[in-house]
This record gives sequence, C-alpha cells and structure tokens, in this order.
Amino acid sequence: MKSFVDKVAAITGAGSGIGRQLAIQLAEQGCHLSLSDVDESGLAETVAMLGNTVVKVEADTVDVANREQVYRWAEKVIVDHGRVNLIFNNAGVSLTSTVEGLTYEELEWILGINLWGVIHGTKAFLPHIKNCGEGHIVNISSIFGICAQPTQSAYNISKFAVRGFTESLRQELELEGGSISATSIHPGGIKTNIARSGRVNASVNLGHDATREQEILAAEKMLRTSAEAAAKTILKGVQRNARRVVIGGDAKFMDVVVRLLPGLYQKLFIAAFRRQRR
Repeated sequence: MKSFVDKVAAITGAGSGIGRQLAIQLAEQGCHLSLSDVDESGLAETVAMLGNTVVKVEADTVDVANREQVYRWAEKVIVDHGRVNLIFNNAGVSLTSTVEGLTYEELEWILGINLWGVIHGTKAFLPHIKNCGEGHIVNISSIFGICAQPTQSAYNISKFAVRGFTESLRQELELEGGSISATSIHPGGIKTNIARSGRVNASVNLGHDATREQEILAAEKMLRTSAEAAAKTILKGVQRNARRVVIGGDAKFMDVVVRLLPGLYQKLFIAAFRRQRR
C-alpha cells in the first residue's frame, strides 16, 4: 500500500502512545479512522487532537480481549465507513514476574490483551479487508518477540506468539496472491506509558529496596524512541510492504545479536541483571 489517502484504518490502543500517533499521522495523510481503546478518557483526548482534521473519525470503547466486542466493533466500522483497509492491532500491556511467581490469572490477563487481542482483531477484520481488495494487517509484537529476558516470560510468550502468528498469516496471504498483506512490528524501548501502567508482582526482587516509583523511573530511562518516531517507521514499513519492522537502536542491536550469536544475548541479559543486583 503506497498511499493512505482515502483509505480506512482501524486502530486498537488508540488512547495513547503509538496508537495515538498512528491516528494523527494517518489523518495527516488523508486516511479515515476508526479508533478503539479501553481507556475512554485517553481515547477522547486522541479524538480531540484530531479535531481539525478533514477525515472521518469514529471512536469506540473496546476491550480487545473480548471477542464479541471486537467483532461488534469490526461490523460497526463497516457501517460507519462502508469499508476498512487497515487494522493496526496495537493494544498491549506489560507484566513483570518470574516464571515461578507468575499466576495463571496474570497470564490469562496479558495473553488476553497482547495475543488474543491480536488474534481477535486479525480474524474480525480480515474478511472485510479482503472485500476491499487492498489492505494491510499490522500486528505489534516487540523486540521481546525476538529475544527473551528474565522476569518477562509472560510478555515474551505473547510477543513471540504474535510474531509467529503474523509471519504465518503473511505467507498465507502471499500464497493467495492479491493486494492484502501483513507486517510484524518489533519496537524496542518506546516512550509510552507501558512501564507505568504495567503490572509487577511480588516475585520480582532484584536485591534492592527501590520503590515501585523508582523502578518505573529507571525503566522509563530505557525508553528512548518517541511514539511519534515509532509510528512514522511503522507507516513507512506498511508502504514498502515490509515483512518485519524493527524500531529503535536498542531493538536493532538486539536483533543483530540474536541473528549472529543467538546464545550470547542471554549472557548479556544475565550480566545486566547481576550488575543491577549489585
């Protein structure tokens, strides 16, 4: 898809971060929008930021973990716009926990949003996108869908799965021919509220007495790429029909390390965690 002019895009997690920036930049390029989020106030702020745009903007509160809500939203997008060309399955959350300390309820929560949200969005919108004859499915994985690290097992499960799901879908679409495609997105540290809104359970003890706020501030220092830059990179990836888009210098570095020395990156993470404990 070379141009977004007069196309229709659906975006989950549009109430903040990358989702909000995707909405802003697509509107600037003449793309009509259907936005969703569970955060009603954040979603309203995004809509307000689009107040001067000439494109049509619709917004709905949707829990992507709820299959029925996603399917109802997809049908509403067709009613509102008559068609849909793009779905950005962007909504996501974080969970920090050891494998031993991870509860099944926590695992179901993160997989419901990060993985099932992507599955629901893809399957609900794919038939409608095919009806248009031209479109793209954009699924947000992570650099942690390429490499794993301690205390991120649940997040790794969800993001590795999104990567595999999307890569398989991409191949199926290519076998069918036509102008429908899919891209897997792998951001590194992006300046969003994911660290602040994420969950951390009691199993995570790095051997220090830092407060939750201090840990959040330390994590946010690692978020070096702006959401605006990330959205711009994603849209360029869609336009060139990239199979995979890796975002940020940190993610690109780890991607190269994993490709060349797949065992080394684990040693790097272990060394980093040991230094943090000291």
